[in-house]
Amino acid sequence: MNRVFWAILGKELLAFLRSAGLVAMVLYSFTIDIYIAGEGIQIKPRNVHIGYVDETGGGISQKILTHLHTPEFLPPKRYRSQKELSRSIFNKETLVGLVFDREFEKDFRQGKKAQLNVLLDATAASQSFTTLGYLQNIVLDFSELDLPVAIKTHKLFNENADNKSFMALTELLSVITLLIVILTAVVFVKEKEEGTWEIMLLMPVDPRLIILAKSLSQVFIVMAGVVLALGFVVFGAFHAPMNGSFWAFMLLTFLYSFSSAGIGLFVAAVSNSVLQVAQFSIIIMMPLIFLSGAWTPVYAMHPVLQVLSFFSPLRYYIEGSESIFYRGTEWIDLWPYFSGVMLLGALLYWYGFRKIGKLF
Repeated sequence: MNRVFWAILGKELLAFLRSAGLVAMVLYSFTIDIYIAGEGIQIKPRNVHIGYVDETGGGISQKILTHLHTPEFLPPKRYRSQKELSRSIFNKETLVGLVFDREFEKDFRQGKKAQLNVLLDATAASQSFTTLGYLQNIVLDFSELDLPVAIKTHKLFNENADNKSFMALTELLSVITLLIVILTAVVFVKEKEEGTWEIMLLMPVDPRLIILAKSLSQVFIVMAGVVLALGFVVFGAFHAPMNGSFWAFMLLTFLYSFSSAGIGLFVAAVSNSVLQVAQFSIIIMMPLIFLSGAWTPVYAMHPVLQVLSFFSPLRYYIEGSESIFYRGTEWIDLWPYFSGVMLLGALLYWYGFRKIGKLF
């Protein structure tokens, strides 16, 4: 039986290597896609278009504008009126507009409450409101407030405030989730499409052995992709820190891949074509990704969604992976994440295994 098991597993690995489309998809997902996510998604302001209307004729407004420099901001562009500036924002030519009225300079120098009007294009909410935070800090530097408080910021775990490695790692975890589900489902559905499902049923082999070997082969493919992504992109291109145990992360990834493979088995059981695999995978996995905290912190969600997030194995996987990479959490303190992935993984794989087992 052991020889049959490894023969089936080897056959699936060889079939994968012969499928140029699947190989290209996996290579793209674990390299270019992760690189684009790390390099292309910017949380902080970058090349922001600033427009302004200056009716003061003084120097304070120009001093404020000199603080808006590259690479965060493009050189501020002057407009003749607020109406012209508003039209530019409406046409998406400008993201943030500043309006210095006639009394701004006078009120500022007399110690009165000087008012600076800010116009924001809130359709780009993240960039515009982050830019507003920058502007508030710049204006406060001119206010000369005598506050009996000295604020000292200490950045933990990501001292350089670099979001590239963070976004690359988050994308890697999402890619693992989608690929293991799709690959596991496709390896069974292709048997249906190619008309070899009945031949597989006639094989004098325990169906449980076939299911286990086929799903395990896809886990091996994803694990190889993870090593590729870590070596060339996460560590190579973005120099992400690894403050914890590399082997703890690999073990957690292996266990999580098995839990996601269970979802793939379920998708394979209810799908008759590769197109249906893609449709069902997206329908099932997107809610799990939304609930995981990959894109929005769990504590910022609605209380009901926070409770539902406990049923997403991806939540435990993401929190455990970030603890390993950034916090350097020891093995003993990782048990909540391993427990969550193993418990939910066992239930998901058991259900998927049972669901597709009924077709044999």
